[in-house]
Amino acid sequence: MLTSSELKSQVDDIWDRLWSAGLSLPTDSIEQFSYLLFLKRLDDGENKREKDAKRRNQIFEPKIPTELRWSHWRNFEGAAILKHVRDEVFPWLRSLGNPKDKDKDTEAADSKTLEGSDNEQPLSSFVLYMQNAEFKISKAATLIEVCKIIDRMNIAEQNQDVQGDLYEYLLNKLSSAGRNGQFRTPRHIIRMMVEMIDPQPKERIGDLAAGTCGFLVNAYEYILEKHTNPEGLYDAEGNKHPIGDLLSDAERKFLKTEALTAYDNDAGMTMLRIGSMNLMLHGIEHPRFFLMDTLSKNFEAEKFLDVVLMNPPFTGKMDSDVNPALPDKCKKTELLFLYQILRSLEMGGRCAVIVPDGVMFGSSKQHQDIRKKLLEENRLDGVVSMPSGVFKPYAGVSTAVLMFTRGATSDRIWFYDMDHDGFSLDDKRQAVSENDIPNILECWKRRFDDDFNAQRERRKLEIKELLKPLKSQRLDLERDIHRLKFEDAIAPEDDDLPRLALESAEQNLKELSEKIAPLQNEINRLNRQFWVDRALVKSNKYDLSASRYRVVEQDEVFYELPEITTGRMLKLESFIAAEVRELEQLLES
Repeated sequence: MLTSSELKSQVDDIWDRLWSAGLSLPTDSIEQFSYLLFLKRLDDGENKREKDAKRRNQIFEPKIPTELRWSHWRNFEGAAILKHVRDEVFPWLRSLGNPKDKDKDTEAADSKTLEGSDNEQPLSSFVLYMQNAEFKISKAATLIEVCKIIDRMNIAEQNQDVQGDLYEYLLNKLSSAGRNGQFRTPRHIIRMMVEMIDPQPKERIGDLAAGTCGFLVNAYEYILEKHTNPEGLYDAEGNKHPIGDLLSDAERKFLKTEALTAYDNDAGMTMLRIGSMNLMLHGIEHPRFFLMDTLSKNFEAEKFLDVVLMNPPFTGKMDSDVNPALPDKCKKTELLFLYQILRSLEMGGRCAVIVPDGVMFGSSKQHQDIRKKLLEENRLDGVVSMPSGVFKPYAGVSTAVLMFTRGATSDRIWFYDMDHDGFSLDDKRQAVSENDIPNILECWKRRFDDDFNAQRERRKLEIKELLKPLKSQRLDLERDIHRLKFEDAIAPEDDDLPRLALESAEQNLKELSEKIAPLQNEINRLNRQFWVDRALVKSNKYDLSASRYRVVEQDEVFYELPEITTGRMLKLESFIAAEVRELEQLLES
């Protein structure tokens, strides 16, 4: 997450200026920012190649015409800069997409190459989808000011993580729900899922509804970090530099050119450009991001991925275009995507996918069929139930993460019922101290560690023993408070003893509750992880709701004895009668 207040301020400044210039759609603003940032990075790359050539005493052969370089036109003034960028620079940027092939199926993109490059590299999806891009900044003053801000950011001097975080911060500006119920997934949830699925350098990783490609970006960063020498991972200031220096040349090449594959059905190309740019800004030079509805009959690929990470659209129904390999009577996209994931995975392939709660307990035959398939024909490795506020401010829907392996089996399913994700569960989503994610990751990694699980069970027993006398005291205090409230209500006005005793008891209860709370919170946290037998799930129509199986510690609730309650009612009635008689006497006099 971007921490530099100066960089945040600069991004906010760019956003405000683009909005003031008439770019009211968030996607338009991000797109235009992406184009300018891309042009700046092209120029930075050219500068680096020029310096490298001089240092090696080699002849520098420019790849970008001088008049099209950022450093050349950046200082133009007035209408000249707008005209030059709009009429010269941007058409050149579009031409990188090899326009003679623009009518061909985009799935052939991975076989195309960028003409004029030193190495025959695959044509990146960003370059491909730039062919129909529009330059929408219409005011020279806006263009000049935005370029000045980008210059001040010193992008070339920032490490890869900061560059990516900068762009992620801009993506946070997407303040409305995405298409067809698809919402931007919080980055910390993505990272949790990536760490749990543990992608490896030679694995093929995909997202069938990629949006801004956050899952693939984080999978890429995770692999780099896991294969970076620990001694060089952090600099003197504590900044992380996942350079992947422990990867072999073959692994590095595969990771950058073949490992990551994404799809999206955004016919307007906006998300395809933004997602491709997000990949490029994180160091993936040739993104493989294709225009394709992966639920349609046009998507024929199968058994081509080792890992799937995704958050598919939560709502929507497919029409007659649905792939014939998918169940013909199932129309809900959130269910169809689960079938398509299984179809896309190799045997033994792994998946972490976000689904709405309805998938977990839906009673329709379609809901039960997909859950049965996950349990009976594959291995459902784990379920993380998430609270409803995780996707705010976009939506308040409750969700869960399903983790499964194609073709394997298991007699038990690991569950974790998340209560907190480190942020408030309201629209503000501010950072808070309560965060289950570190505990989720530890429990997941050590779920088969008998010593770890036995230690947790012992700790639960210890806490229960500590809580017994405290909860007994709490019941006694609640009984005293109940009695003292009654005595205070009927006491004469000049008798303060019941009130003082009540205040003392309430203070004691408050202090006792403060002692109980941390112990109760710990036992609640220990109970959030649990295992459920597959047979039990099967007997419940394959219901995967964590709330159905989680053990909840029920505290004894104070109830006054009926005879005491009736006795007090009679006493109160006598008290009221005496008060009425006294009032009548006053009225008669």
